[in-house]
Amino acid sequence: MTQPAYSLDAQVGYLMRRANQRHLAIFAAHIPALTPTQFAALARLCEIGPLSQNALGRAVAMDAATIKGVADRLRAKGLVTAAPDPDDRRRMILSATATGQTLFERLVDEGLAVSDETLSPLSQDEQRQFLDLLARLG
Repeated sequence: MTQPAYSLDAQVGYLMRRANQRHLAIFAAHIPALTPTQFAALARLCEIGPLSQNALGRAVAMDAATIKGVADRLRAKGLVTAAPDPDDRRRMILSATATGQTLFERLVDEGLAVSDETLSPLSQDEQRQFLDLLARLG
């Protein structure tokens, strides 16, 4: 029995990367002030409140090194503050500043528009199915 020929165009990683590249371009056009990872971290802090840096990383599916860089850049922009955890001085607690909260609230509609535009080639039923399938993969 012969093995099927390898076609890059049929590989899940390649297709997901192409779709992600499209999504990133759409995101940059709608929300140029933040990267998608910065927006995700700010959104999560605004959604659930102060978190340790490690907990925030887990909440947005980023490793420790990535979330540290994201948090540092959000702090430099004045969107997030960091303070030692009173129960464990080694742990930093991150919180959205008033400026960060206001920016996030201003960008919510743009964030929704990014998702809408990213999914626009699909019908409503296909969009729901696609999001359900992605959630199962994650």
